[in-house]
Amino acid sequence: MRTFNPFLLLVLLVVQSASTQAADLNGAWTIDPSTCGEVFTKENNKLAFRPDADLHAGGVIVQGKQITGTFQKCTVKSLHDDGANVQVTAACSDGVAVSDVTFDLKISGENKLTLSSKVPVPMEMQYVRCPL
Repeated sequence: MRTFNPFLLLVLLVVQSASTQAADLNGAWTIDPSTCGEVFTKENNKLAFRPDADLHAGGVIVQGKQITGTFQKCTVKSLHDDGANVQVTAACSDGVAVSDVTFDLKISGENKLTLSSKVPVPMEMQYVRCPL
């Protein structure tokens, strides 16, 4: 059985639904805003990870329906808006295997997201957009 990876929660960042259409979710996101400069950089006007990004809070780079983390890449497959949350299913690859992952997204403030999962273990995490 595979263990839960918090990175997979971030697949929700690319959601474009009725409740989140006004939000531009592209950019660099992390759980600890004080580490933005240690995790992300801009090269040729493109966001990228620093070589040791995984040693800090980590994060993801969102570009449309593509989400890139330091160890995984995901593509959004489907969305379901229930009013309070948006449920997202994405195909995620760690370079060895591809698996479908389902999570909920809630915009919790300007440049803030709350991501939650009910399985395999209930959890909720908050992410912030880095000002790069």
